[in-house]
Parts: sequence; structure tokens; C-alpha cells
Amino acid sequence: MDLLQELEVRGLIKDISNESEVRELLKTPQTIYCGFDPSASSMHIGNFVAISLLMRFQQAGHKVIAVVGGATGMIGDPSGKSSERNLQDKETLAKNTAQIKAQLERFIDLSDPTKGEIVNNYDWQGQVTYLDFLRDYGRYFTINYMLAKDVVASRMDTGISYTEFSYMILQSVDFLHLHQKYGVSMQVGGSDQWGNLTAGLDLIRKIEGPEAKVACLTNPLITKSDGKKFGKSESGALYLNPELTTPYQIYQYFINTSDEDSLRYLKVFTFLSLEEINKISLDHLANPGARIAQKTLAYEVVKTVHGEDEAKQAVKMSEVLFSGQVNELSKKAIEELFGGSLKESNADLLLEDALIHIGAAKSKREAREFISGNSILVNGEKVNDLAFVIKKDDALHGKYTVIRRGKKNYYLIAHI
Repeated sequence: MDLLQELEVRGLIKDISNESEVRELLKTPQTIYCGFDPSASSMHIGNFVAISLLMRFQQAGHKVIAVVGGATGMIGDPSGKSSERNLQDKETLAKNTAQIKAQLERFIDLSDPTKGEIVNNYDWQGQVTYLDFLRDYGRYFTINYMLAKDVVASRMDTGISYTEFSYMILQSVDFLHLHQKYGVSMQVGGSDQWGNLTAGLDLIRKIEGPEAKVACLTNPLITKSDGKKFGKSESGALYLNPELTTPYQIYQYFINTSDEDSLRYLKVFTFLSLEEINKISLDHLANPGARIAQKTLAYEVVKTVHGEDEAKQAVKMSEVLFSGQVNELSKKAIEELFGGSLKESNADLLLEDALIHIGAAKSKREAREFISGNSILVNGEKVNDLAFVIKKDDALHGKYTVIRRGKKNYYLIAHI
């Protein structure tokens, strides 16, 4: 099975400019690029599909170039948008560009420039004057040609400014520049970018000649099995920045996917071989209650995005919620897991008073019933002594007492 076939089996290809040409190109090392929009300070898990494509090409021996859109990010891409987006000031854009570049550096091997590079299209687009833009590039794009592209046609009913209308030309210029300077032969991107990608092919062939060896392909936009948008949790998008979305939150998102989605996502998001994924699928279907696919998927995604240590910590955090052994958790993990139910205390508390203080019981009588009924764990230990006192001296990491009532209700006391 060649690389293109594997990508198809994994569900990572939606559109391809010419399959036979692409397959022929990939028989020898190529230079392949993908653009990333700095419209926000962090990419999200949906962007990781495109990142993983570059990683797979690089692992197969091809050079990859990630382009951060410092120039194109100034005007906004019309694809998939129902209205103009707010234009960013240069300071915000520069900050976002730096942060997106730093994220990409975690995934792309930059140890050798023959393997991978990250560039900013402002370096070449920012110096082009408006007259140069019209004379050197605009003349190759007819209005009818641009209107026929879905990326523009989808906005005709709601309206599109000349600014965003011009985005297609700018992205095409990127492809041309990268082809001429770096020998880029292929561009990849999301399926909503198909019109822009093919416009780049056409521009190169008009300027370099119809025999220019260039191609493009897109990955499908990932959805859930119910057709809903992928990558949205209750708290919002799943960002690659751990300060916005923690590794544990990503782990929880993937471990809670459906059987159908988890088996499909193993192919899309992990770097396990197809043989390994097939075995996992068979084991999962033989014993779906064990949730083998979900556990493997969640672990592998966090390992790839944030590293093996964070993946192991996410597994431990998940297991602790069932075992109650919170004394094994780091201070950071305790804060992340239980911080939403935190109550402060500046004195020792009788356990029944503590249960009322944290909202685990409504009255002293109810609190005593929970304690006597073996329903209370304090820092992972079952407590049924009505005289038990919560003390700062016994706090985990010198600060926290974690109380569990029943199987799933957790509460956190911070000693101050």
C-alpha cells in the first residue's frame, strides 16, 4: 500500500487534483506545503488534521513547509464564513503568528531544512505594492473564473467584500512563490479550501507553463457520526494550547466519543499503523464494554499533541475519578479536576460541618447519615467516624482536602 492509498483508507483525502499525477509525484521526494491562519492565538483539534497530513508526508520522506499567514491573515478567508470577520490590528496579528508558529514547531521536524521549514507569507506578500499586485497577478484572474469557485459563490447571497474576494489571489501567489523559491509541488488543506488550492495550480501553469508538475489535495472536514461539528466540547473549541484546553480535557473529549466515531478517529488522528488499528477494532467489537477504542484513541491523541507524560497523567486522572485514590494526583491535577467545586477554609472542621460547608449535605442529620453509611471518602480514604476532623496538617500538597460523596460527587477544600 502506497502513501496515497493509506491516506485514503484513513479518510484523509476528499479532493485530489489528478490522482495519477499525484501518485507519480509521490514516488520521489517532494516538497509539500499547507497554510495556517493566525486569526486566533491557538489552533484547535480540527486544525490538527492538516498538521497530521504534513507529519505523515514528512515521515514518508517528503519535505514539508508550514506557512503561517501573516499576510493573508490580515484580510480573512471567505470560505465557510457567512460574514466578514473582524480585521486584526498588526500587533495582535504578530502575536498570533508567533504563537501559531510555536505550536507548529512541536509537530514538524525542523532539525534539517531539507526535511521541514516554517515560513511567514508576510515576508514576501508584505512587500508587494497594490499596483504590482494588479499588474503581476490580478491580470491572470477573470471575474467569471473567481465567481465560479465555491469559495466565493457560497458568499454571493450574503455578500463579500473586495478584500476577502482578493484572498484567492493572495493564496495563489503563495503557491507560486513557494513553487519558484522552494520547489513546492503540492499544496494540501481543508476541503473548504479547494477553490483556492486549484486557483494556485492554474496560476502556476499560466506563468510557468502547462507542463509544471504541481498538484493539490484536501482533507475532509471531520464531523461526528450524527453529522454535528467535530471538536466542540461543552466549554468550547478544543485548542492545542494547553492553557486554553488542558490535555485532560482533550482526553475526556475523545474517551467519550461513540463506538463508531472512535473507530474512525483512530485512523484520522493517530499514527498507529492500520494493522494495529484493525486489531484494536476487532478487540473493541468483541468487548465493547471495555471501551478499548476510546481509551486508545484518547491516549494516542494526547500523546501526539502534548507528549507521553501528559497522556499518562490524563489516564491516571481519569482512573482516579473511579477509584477515588486522589492522593496519587499532582497538585495541578487536583486543581484541574476539582477546582470548579472549591471552597476555602481557614480552620479545622468537623467532617459533618465540612460536608455542609462544601454543599455535600444539606443538614447535620444528612451529613451524619452519609458518614455512617460509608458514603464519604477523604483524600481517598473511607471515613465513617462522626468525630473525624478535617485538618490542614493532613491536606494533600499542604493545601487541599478532596472529599468524595458516593461514586461521582467530588468536592475540594482549600486550606488558607
